[in-house]
Amino acid sequence: MQFWSGTPFMPTRAALEIAQILDEAGFDGVICADHMIYPKELRSRYPSESGKPGWAPDTAWPDSWVMIGAMAALTTNLRFSNAVYVAPSRPLLEVAKMVATAAEVSEGRVSLGVGVGWMREEYELMGQDFATRGKRLDEMIPALRALWQGSWVSWSGEYYEVPELMLEPHPPAPVPILCGGESEVALRRAARLCDGWVGTAYVLEEAVRYVDRLRELRREYGRADEPFEVLLALLDRPSVELYQRAEEAGITAVLCAPWAVAEDQRGATLRFAEKIISRFR
Repeated sequence: MQFWSGTPFMPTRAALEIAQILDEAGFDGVICADHMIYPKELRSRYPSESGKPGWAPDTAWPDSWVMIGAMAALTTNLRFSNAVYVAPSRPLLEVAKMVATAAEVSEGRVSLGVGVGWMREEYELMGQDFATRGKRLDEMIPALRALWQGSWVSWSGEYYEVPELMLEPHPPAPVPILCGGESEVALRRAARLCDGWVGTAYVLEEAVRYVDRLRELRREYGRADEPFEVLLALLDRPSVELYQRAEEAGITAVLCAPWAVAEDQRGATLRFAEKIISRFR
């Protein structure tokens, strides 16, 4: 079992200090979340009962790859990923370049967690087609793998055409790609194209249902024996037993934030590591 934490909704600079504390405590990784802007007139419906986001317009969403580069420079063992990065809202080559650079400066400590997003306004402002975002992400995933190989690379597909070129630096090792989203389409994308799945927050019983469905889909696509990561947060009370049950069910990484409700953030994180993480090492 891996133990990860997250940076969303905290002050931007505070994430750098938290990353160092997590690294010291023996956590495995940190995720960044992604939004480009918040429009004054938000027409897009957020995927919830209210249809509106649960955060204020002035909430900070720092660029994932700038943050990952900064945190990587301050840590030694911590890995970095996304929950999630709205990759199809950006041009293919831009995503390839940013992730490859982060992989190089972190010495291979990154994975890419992708999703299609929900905010049409972001896509329109960034010049990307919202209607085809799912199909483009399906093509972007293998295209990124091709562009990260090093030397002369190219890609030809329905949505992306990249002539032969060199994209340097290229990652020192293959970058795992995980997919977020709870729809059947997203789960199938993860099972068919990706190295793992990123969920949100669930009680264990609900999380296991997603894991079981992903296992079924991976068998369907002939990928049942390949390594596959499942990263999510559990709403149940933290305990060694909870994480043992999660591990047995096929969850490979859990998001925890012991520092979030404590005045002594370092102390709370180190105590969590001593009481729980150490039992899995």
